[in-house]
Amino acid sequence: MSAAREFPTVARLVQNAIAAHRLPGAVVQIGHAGKVVFHQAFGVRKLAGEPGLDGAPAPAEPMTEDTIFDLASLTKSLATTTAFLQLYEQGRVQIDEPVQSYLPEFNPAADPRRAQVTLRMLLTHTSGIAGDLSLDGPWGLDSADKADGVRRALAALVVFDPGLFHYSDINFILLGVLIERLTGETIDVYVDDNVFTPLGMTDTHYLPPAKACGPHRITGNALSVDPLAEHVAQCPEGTWSTDLLGRVAPTARNEDSHDDPARNPDYFHPLRGTVHDPTARRMGGVTGSAGVFSTAHDVGRFAQALLDRLAGRPSPFPLRQSTAELMTTPQQPGHTAQQLDAAHAATDTRFAPNYPAVGGQNLRGLGWDIDTGQSRPRGVVFPVGSFGHTGFTGTTVWIDPGSDTYVVVLANVIHQRGGPPIAALSGQVATAAARELHLYGR
Repeated sequence: MSAAREFPTVARLVQNAIAAHRLPGAVVQIGHAGKVVFHQAFGVRKLAGEPGLDGAPAPAEPMTEDTIFDLASLTKSLATTTAFLQLYEQGRVQIDEPVQSYLPEFNPAADPRRAQVTLRMLLTHTSGIAGDLSLDGPWGLDSADKADGVRRALAALVVFDPGLFHYSDINFILLGVLIERLTGETIDVYVDDNVFTPLGMTDTHYLPPAKACGPHRITGNALSVDPLAEHVAQCPEGTWSTDLLGRVAPTARNEDSHDDPARNPDYFHPLRGTVHDPTARRMGGVTGSAGVFSTAHDVGRFAQALLDRLAGRPSPFPLRQSTAELMTTPQQPGHTAQQLDAAHAATDTRFAPNYPAVGGQNLRGLGWDIDTGQSRPRGVVFPVGSFGHTGFTGTTVWIDPGSDTYVVVLANVIHQRGGPPIAALSGQVATAAARELHLYGR
């Protein structure tokens, strides 16, 4: 761990944001030139008066460097994309094949519009599929129902012309279904064995309530600690211990089905260790779009291994260098090298940068963001061509191969009602980190 004085602007930015009630706390890790140069926890992970593990109001809990966060959409990049590209390396999927070739239920009526949607479009959010599944009705509230969620995802409307950028969780739900069908394993099992374990990410897992071990109860589709439940001496293989929950940052109250709370048995109870994303929660906590929990240390391990692989250095990253390059360079339909050049030319950090740098030119890697309206965590020093991703709960990672640097900001902004998205603060942290490392002559 580095002392905060080594990155005083980074520390001040986070501390000021906490003082302004923008977030309860955060953990920041910065890696540069193969080393962790900054790793610090700020603020609290649970607010005073909010329920503790036993459900009763409890004092605030300090944020710790080993706090486990609901990564939300970072799941798409770290877990699902990596797993999918392993299958690509094995020749089991082709990126430009239509989705219907692998998931026939996606287009049972041979609709020509749906027939245009390819796996590349799912990976780059250019499929035209609606943003998320409808949460109307009671499905998955009394108890998780993954099968119904899969059926709904396969039938989701293609509401925009395929080829245009429109961010959609359903894209990655479908990719998760594809991975499960090809491997014969649920995606939580597959990525644990083939992505997280090879990288030494020991604190990174899906936490499906159905596989919890230890004193707990499941209400509807959500898990909570039950001190009166029977303790288990040793958790069997394939389960996870609820002892972890003491390190998990709580997110928000469960307000799914707020128009009819009576349908949700867990309504307004705090979510801690159960995925916040309502769709993933209704599907049992294991989807290609959300569900992974991790620490800043483990996300940093992933980022460093990816940087090492991209640089051709020894690395445990579970993809070949050429595949990692494919994953982290513009890959949206119709992409050209000139698009990246145009974005570079349009970036002038003397002024407030635009995201994307060229209006309407949204650059996406496979599962990773490069230059879109979601690229604010890049800040103003890291160049267009670096890459990263955000998560709704308050999580970001940004990675710059050009300077061999990554910035991880993990927070639970939604634990504090009204907390703004983390992207702006993460961009300020990335800018401060780059300047304090004197990158690119800044």
